[in-house]
Amino acid sequence: MRWLLIVLRVFIGAVFVYAAYTKLRDPWTLFAMSIDAYQMFPDWMVTFVARTLPWFELILGLALVGGVALRWSSSVAAALMLAFFAMMAISYAKGMQIDCGCFGPGEQLGPKTLLRDGALLTAAIALAALSIRAQRKTVAH
Repeated sequence: MRWLLIVLRVFIGAVFVYAAYTKLRDPWTLFAMSIDAYQMFPDWMVTFVARTLPWFELILGLALVGGVALRWSSSVAAALMLAFFAMMAISYAKGMQIDCGCFGPGEQLGPKTLLRDGALLTAAIALAALSIRAQRKTVAH
């Protein structure tokens, strides 16, 4: 179980670090256009999210890879993945043909991205559950 926890946290952490990298290498306005295409947020929030989310993803990813506050960082990662997946699923169900914005510009929202992000969401939830369970066992002993 310990090895599974390590593999999951490093994997999910690396995904967040990579996602941050792909967004930070381009001007924030490109990511803002991807966020705005979802038509879910006012302009001020699009700007705020486009400027801050990649940095948050980077910090979260590094925390996961390093095993820092794992119960909390894994729970935040699972909640963030759930929010991303919900936005994508709603937009896809509406028939929107937009970039998903997951790993920078140029990736069309579709069954492939939904399957990938659904798998990542499942892994993130498993990581959070295992992290909480591991901490409870540690506290109990």
